[in-house]
Order: sequence, then C-alpha cells, then structure tokens
Amino acid sequence: MSHLEKPSLGNDSDVLKNRETSISNLYQKSIHKKIILFAALLLTLLVLIVYAIMVGHYDMSIRRIIETLLGCNAGTENIVVWNIRMPRIMAAIVTGCALGLSGVAMQSLLRNPLASPSTLGVSHGAAFGASFSIVFLGAGITHGNNIIITGEEGLIFKNVYLVTLCAFGGAMIATIVILLLARLKKMSPESIILAGIAMSSLFTSGTILIQYVASEVEIASVVFWTFGDVARSNWTEIGFLIVVTLGVMVYFIFVRWDLNAVSAGEDTAQSLGVKVERFRLWGMLLASLVASLATALHGVIAFLGLLAPHIGRRLIGADHRFLVPYSCLIGALLLLLADTVGRFIVGSGTLPVGVLTSFMGAPLFLYLLIRGLKK
Repeated sequence: MSHLEKPSLGNDSDVLKNRETSISNLYQKSIHKKIILFAALLLTLLVLIVYAIMVGHYDMSIRRIIETLLGCNAGTENIVVWNIRMPRIMAAIVTGCALGLSGVAMQSLLRNPLASPSTLGVSHGAAFGASFSIVFLGAGITHGNNIIITGEEGLIFKNVYLVTLCAFGGAMIATIVILLLARLKKMSPESIILAGIAMSSLFTSGTILIQYVASEVEIASVVFWTFGDVARSNWTEIGFLIVVTLGVMVYFIFVRWDLNAVSAGEDTAQSLGVKVERFRLWGMLLASLVASLATALHGVIAFLGLLAPHIGRRLIGADHRFLVPYSCLIGALLLLLADTVGRFIVGSGTLPVGVLTSFMGAPLFLYLLIRGLKK
C-alpha cells in the first residue's frame, strides 16, 4: 500500500485541456465546413444566374452577357438582359429567399417541422385576399377584353400595394387562427397541420366563389395570378420585396439565439429570458408579411417554404445562426432552378413555376408525414 501513488492533479489538468482543445478544434472545423458549403451554394447560384441569362429565344454568349452587365452593349442585348431576363431572375431569387425565410421561421416558432406558408394556409389566405382585391376592388388592370402584360407575360396590377395589403390581411387571418390553436394545451403538431389544411381549403373555396361571381376577364386575371409566376413583376415591385425581405431577414438573424431557445422548448426558452408568446406573435407576423408579399406579387408558389429549411437542416443542422441564411439561399437557388427548368422545358417561359415547386415539395411533405407516423 505504501507504494501506491496519489493521482496527479497536473496530469488530469493536462487531459482536460487537451479535451477542450480537441473539442474547440472540432467546432472550428465544423464552422469552417459550413462556411465553405455556403460559399459553394452561393457560387452555384451565381453560375445558375449566368446560365439563366444565356438561355432563351435570343442566345447570348458569356462575353456578351458580361459586356451588357457592365453597360458596354446597347440595343437588343441591353433590352433582353435588363428588361426581360434579369427582372425574372431577381424576382425568383428574392421570392425564393422570402419563402425560405418564412418557412424556417414558422417551423421554429411553432416547433413543427411541417409548418410553412403553404401547409398552414397562409399562402392560400394571401391568394384569397389578392383575388378579392382584383375582382371587387379593381386592382387588376384590363384593356378591352385582354389582360395587360409586361413584355411577353406578367399581369400588371393597377395598385400593387392594395393587392399586397389585401393579401396580407388574408394571410393574417390564417396566422391568427394558427397562433390561437398553438396556444391550446395538448395541441399536437399533427392537429396544427390539419388546421392549416382546413384553412387552406376554406380560402380555396372562397377564391372559387369569387371566381363564380366574377366576369370572364376577372376570372382570367385571378386564375393567371394564382398560377405562380416570377415573370410578372417590374423592378419597382422587386425592389420593394427585396427591402422587406432583407429587413425581416436581419431581424431573424438578430434573434437567432431566441429561435434556438424556442426550438428547444417553451420552458427552456422562458428560463433563458425569452418572452415566448410575444416573440412568437411578432415572428409569425413578420414571417407572414414576407410570405404574403411574395404571394401577392408572384402568386401561390407551394411547398418551397417547407422544402428549403429541411434541406438546410440536412446540410448544417438546426443552429439558426446558419439555418436562417442557408434557408434563404437554398430557397433562392431552388426557385431559380425551377424557373430555369420550366423555361428550358417549355421554351416560351410560360410553364408556371408553382407547378414545379409542387412536384418538388409534395414528395417531401408525404415523407415527413410517413416518418412522423412511424415515430
């Protein structure tokens, strides 16, 4: 027994420091990989932008595109790039960013992986409000028996702010109902989604009723609007959507730690000083704002708000420091990809992008439901 030695505190301290250093190195490597992946996705988006400018009835080389972007070309190239293709590309990017941001915020605030503007009825509520403004408030512009369009396609609204306001009002009705249901005790995530589906059905029925009492031209305007198309907005409307989306994005990046806390549970968030009810209310209002504005300008683009956050979680996890910007970037990339594929398939650029996003999002929605039932 006399030969037994006491454990060395110095050795334990060295082991602890080595473990801390190892954990710190692993953490730094993880952060570094996420930054590299974000840069790779951003580069992919830039390449897709160049390709989207190139394809179309009027073919352009990369050299001519660069010269036009730098202002060295005039005439046909300048019109094609700045008046036709770039507005469509920027509309797809900012709309995808807005829907991805709205989706990740709703999923985190409601702690529901199936939450999104389309599954909670927010998009359909916005569509109902916009349709109401087009038919009953005269927000859609017509000339004789034809819908006035910009360039080759895209409905012009007489008062886009009125359409946006009515769309926001419809989205708020759906949002308030979902918030009230979320506050009820023992309300399961499946019940909240079922409530969102019921709200979607209600607003869809209301939109159909509006079409029933509308004239033929008004019906054509509403149906054309609800298709989901990023080719209908001009630079002023795109700029307005960019400003609103950036403002809401900055807010959610600023409260990223609160989103992490709420995702961990209401009790955990409250213990960390987060005022959950007020935070959820303002967060849902802002998420609904960007979703309703994107819907008001470009119609119903389903499932993108569901798809982008889940891809982001698969890539980098649930940390909102990275998940918020990743969801925005992935949403922009997916919508621009869908629109470019639609232009490539049809050629004339008339295939509604909402159709392609539904094809992408519906299988994911079914997969999440099946996985939830297995659990």
